[in-house]
Amino acid sequence: MGSSRDLAVGTVAVASLLTASMLGNEVNAAEHPTLYLQLAFTATFFAGLLQASLGLLRLGFIVDFLSHATIVGFLSGAATVVILQQLKGILGLEHFTKSTDIFSVLHSVFSQTHEWRWESGVLGVGFLFFLLVTKHFSKRRPKFFWISAMTPLTSVILGSLLVYLTHAEKHGVQIIGNLKKGLNPLSFGDLVFTTPYMATALKTGIVTGIIALAEGIAVGRSFAMFKHYNIDGNKEMIAIGSMNLVGSCFSCYLTTGPFSRSAVNFNAGCKTAMSNVIMATAVMFTLLFLTPLFHYTPLVVLSAIIVSAMLGLINYDAAIHLWNVDKFDFVVCMAAYIGVVFASVEVGLVVAVAVSVLRLLLFVARPRTFILGNLPNSTIYRNVEQYPNANNVHGVLILKIDAPIYFANSSYLRERIIRWIDDKEDKLKSTGNTSLQYVILDMTAVGSIDTSGITMLEEIKQTTDRREIKVFFFGTILR
Repeated sequence: MGSSRDLAVGTVAVASLLTASMLGNEVNAAEHPTLYLQLAFTATFFAGLLQASLGLLRLGFIVDFLSHATIVGFLSGAATVVILQQLKGILGLEHFTKSTDIFSVLHSVFSQTHEWRWESGVLGVGFLFFLLVTKHFSKRRPKFFWISAMTPLTSVILGSLLVYLTHAEKHGVQIIGNLKKGLNPLSFGDLVFTTPYMATALKTGIVTGIIALAEGIAVGRSFAMFKHYNIDGNKEMIAIGSMNLVGSCFSCYLTTGPFSRSAVNFNAGCKTAMSNVIMATAVMFTLLFLTPLFHYTPLVVLSAIIVSAMLGLINYDAAIHLWNVDKFDFVVCMAAYIGVVFASVEVGLVVAVAVSVLRLLLFVARPRTFILGNLPNSTIYRNVEQYPNANNVHGVLILKIDAPIYFANSSYLRERIIRWIDDKEDKLKSTGNTSLQYVILDMTAVGSIDTSGITMLEEIKQTTDRREIKVFFFGTILR
């Protein structure tokens, strides 16, 4: 149903974290595991319904409110939270806080120093070092990408063998234990559409659905760019949404297109989306026949694998680039990061989107306007702030408005233009030069004007007429 050839579907850490965090605030997974699973499936159902609806109604622009800066900060913050959560497995702790903010996690860790297991810590650090070294090697030598891809599986095998041979589970190293063979049962009858939990599932589905959708489409577009083809965002929404709708009826929770899995798929040379069918078949075979092999898998190895994956999501270079290019984008990025790490995932997301929308409103309400000057020995006019050698024409003020004129910015533009006229007149009078005779408004960049904008232009015309200044509107047609 989708148009991406390289997207490999699966669960992602951010969506998993969001689901666990938002549902965990209402239901304790350890005390009520059945209800917790039911809510997870229901949240997936609502997420799929939202995603498919956005695609069918061609409302994909909503995802665009999650700017690049927002996603960088949010993913980095979520990755930091996930890494902190893995301290439980690496240190071998049996009790851990349910909160995700950094203060609660660190308090939980350092208040239980007597429960730290050095055996688990040594294993965790060792396997994490192994994972990071192989990842670095694969980045330096791209033709050996398969080494990094195989390292997590190799770590699981080596860790399981080590535990089996040394009986490390008897010395504080926690293991997975028994896993049931077979496929999960149908879950359509487990979906919860009654109070008081339906609101929680709906809220979780909306938030996780939008985040998962944004990540899946972004990953799909990235790999499409490498292979020089285009993808249809609305088709991807319908495909991802349909997948989650159906998956919620088969004991699956939120799924999208993770970057790591898609990267392996891309580097393996996949040509069509049929690669997902092969992967699904391999997973089904594992569930039916190979689950007993995971009995001795140490949890600390899984924690090391997760930490290794999450470190790749903390994008320092992108944050530095945002600082160098656009300070406001950097503020948006840090707002998302701080909100996630110091409060919660939901707070971080809301803060980041709110700051992004505020920036959008500022751009609308405070459009760019500037004075144009003539470049020497030419008929070209440019911004005098960007071109210091541009000359002002005596007795003429040339202004350019670089945005549509709406009710939200018409008052600002009127005040701004009148202030420039006043400043120009005062400057000419102080130097004894010719008084201001003409004002030219370059409106070639004004795509549209509403009634408030037209009224504003009429008021400017009346003001200049009273001062015996002629005003010209260039590059626009008022309808």
